[in-house]
Amino acid sequence: MPMTEGAPSQPNLTEADLSGRELGGYRVLRRLGRGAMAAVYLAEQTSLKRQVAIKVLLPHLAADSSYVERFRLEAQAAASLVHANIVQVHEVGECDGWHYIAQEYVAGVNLKDYLRREGPLALTPAVSVMRQVVAALAKAASHGIVHRDIKPENIMLSPAGDVKVADFGLARIVSDATVNLTQVGVTLGTPLYMSPEQVEGRPLDPRSDQYSFGVTCYQMLAGRPPFEADTALGVAVQHLRTTPRPLGEIRTDLPPAFCDLVMRMLAKSPDERFTSGRELLKQLGALNLPGVDADWAAVADIDDAPTSGQVTAATQHLQTVLTRQLQLDQRPRRRAWVLFGLIALGLCAGAAVGWRTRAPFVLAGADPTRSHVERRPNVIDQLFYATALNTEEGWLAIHEYFPEEDFYIRLADQQLARLYLQEGDYARAEPIFREFAGLDPAEESFRAFGLAGLAVVYSLEGDPRRSAEELTQLLPLAKHLDDQMRRLVDGVIRRNQNALSQQAADRWRELLAEPTPVEDG
Repeated sequence: MPMTEGAPSQPNLTEADLSGRELGGYRVLRRLGRGAMAAVYLAEQTSLKRQVAIKVLLPHLAADSSYVERFRLEAQAAASLVHANIVQVHEVGECDGWHYIAQEYVAGVNLKDYLRREGPLALTPAVSVMRQVVAALAKAASHGIVHRDIKPENIMLSPAGDVKVADFGLARIVSDATVNLTQVGVTLGTPLYMSPEQVEGRPLDPRSDQYSFGVTCYQMLAGRPPFEADTALGVAVQHLRTTPRPLGEIRTDLPPAFCDLVMRMLAKSPDERFTSGRELLKQLGALNLPGVDADWAAVADIDDAPTSGQVTAATQHLQTVLTRQLQLDQRPRRRAWVLFGLIALGLCAGAAVGWRTRAPFVLAGADPTRSHVERRPNVIDQLFYATALNTEEGWLAIHEYFPEEDFYIRLADQQLARLYLQEGDYARAEPIFREFAGLDPAEESFRAFGLAGLAVVYSLEGDPRRSAEELTQLLPLAKHLDDQMRRLVDGVIRRNQNALSQQAADRWRELLAEPTPVEDG
């Protein structure tokens, strides 16, 4: 059944586990996960008896035609890319009000989970991953498409050693200006992997994906990303201003030329990176590294990915490791926390457009004395200057100097609430947290920040009952907390256990016992 545009036929749908249901020609087997926009299920296509992954648009978003349109465009972008290293879209449909995308199911693990368990890759399997991902990105670039969210969890590793790029949910045709997707208000990239131009909201081309994959490669080889901080804003500052530690200093066992290639992918200026995926592949092949065939280095047509036979040793190594990984996956394991999700929306300037339609925030129009706060040439520089100052005057200067930049004002207010909390000024922190907590349900990261802040304030003020009420609302959004807010909530849980229901207390203990991952989700 073709997807219909606009509101779903049953606008009163509520989110539920769809396991066991029929959606079009697919029998839903079990839920695999949930993102900000869609839930993902394993399903069986009844006509062909094959397993597929079904992405189902969350019902509270399906009532908004702009989200349905974005969902449809995501499917169109991915469906146009037929390539061995890209997760393929089979069908887009709508059934009983549920909008879904049926796509290829990759039985394996993503690179994020693999790195968490196995640690950094050796040279040969790393080359295998790199050449296959770059081939996929080059294919997308040949269609004028930028992925915009390359990160380890969007890189799938199959038991056969094949690598596939998933989730073109943020993909955008470079020349397509007909739809302003930033109006929709969904996450525009992951701060830990954003290119400098994406952080600043500048136009993107395929070299932005190259930078994001460079961050991924650095993490894949060094065991940690090139930039780390407690907040997404702190990471963004480093993407713009900080040169990462040379990879060769961390991995002295790797060829220096190979390390230099990865570092070139991380150049701040797009002009200093490789001009295209084709050039990157040729330069990688020209290094004559183990597992790289000489004829592949001179590949003339990027539309077809390197086959498994062309990556021989690397593929065999990956296959051995991933077979063992799948065996490990049969054991019960804890769900990972998503780091840096709190303000992932906030670091793309284009997103500010969508926020200008919203009501002024609680501190809009504030007028403290700020004569000593220097004005910077643009809102990004002002935000980073405020980060360095971390004073009330510094954050409120963004209200004064850039009153039209509503979205960045909210980012500043978020940091100001943290400052008030740190200083024990709960009376001024509470209304900011409450404003965030009252945002649209789709803004999960910001709402999580607000609810967590209220729980902390009420606990510190000696009102465990109200604190427990906020914690109960926060529980489904807990994965969106950043490292700093998670630590604060941990303290609240310890003080408020008697005020929580037994079920909530047990769930919080389980969540807080999980380790904080080093990368975003």
